[in-house]
Amino acid sequence: MSVMTVKDLNQVQTAFTEAGLDYKIELEDGKISVMGPSDIVSSEIGSILIRLLGNWVYPRRLGRVFDSAGGFIMPNTNVKAPDVSFVRAARLRQSPRYFGELVPDLVVEIKSQSDRIKAIETKVLKFIELGAVVGILIDPDEETVAIYRSTGEPIILANGDILTVAELFPGWELPVSELWPPIFTEEETQS
Repeated sequence: MSVMTVKDLNQVQTAFTEAGLDYKIELEDGKISVMGPSDIVSSEIGSILIRLLGNWVYPRRLGRVFDSAGGFIMPNTNVKAPDVSFVRAARLRQSPRYFGELVPDLVVEIKSQSDRIKAIETKVLKFIELGAVVGILIDPDEETVAIYRSTGEPIILANGDILTVAELFPGWELPVSELWPPIFTEEETQS
C-alpha cells in the first residue's frame, strides 16, 4: 500500500462530502483513519467544554477554540483533529481556510463509548511530544479528567475538583462536575 499524503486526505474528504457522508478522518504515518460519529454523551461534553472555554477565551481575545472537525497538520506530517483544541492568538492571528499547520496549545480528547483509554492517552501524549502545552483526557465513564504536561505525571481530577489551565487561561476555573451532561428531573420536563 502506498503512503497517503495531505493531498490524498483532501481528496478522500472531498469524495465523502460529495457522497453526503460526514466522517471525521485523520492521517497518521501515511494511513488515513476514518472515524464514525461519537456517542452523544461525548459529543455533549465536547459542546459544553467548547462553550465554557469560548466564553472565557473570546472576550479576552486569548486565541481560538476548535471542535473535532478542525484538522491540524503536525510537524510529522500527520493530520489530527482533537475533540477540542485551542491555539493562542499570538500563534494564529487569523484562521486559514485550510488545516492549521501547527500543534494546538491545548488538545482535549474525550473518551467515546467504544474507545480504549490507553489509545487515547497515547494520542494525547503524542500531542504533548509534538509541542502541545497541555493535553486533557476526559473519561465520562469514570467522570475523571486527566491533565498532561511535558513535565511530571498526569494530574487526575474528579467531581469536587476544579479544572484550571493557568498557563493558557489565567483565572479560568471549571468545576469538573459541570462537564457532565445534566439529568433532567420529571418536574423540569413538564410543560
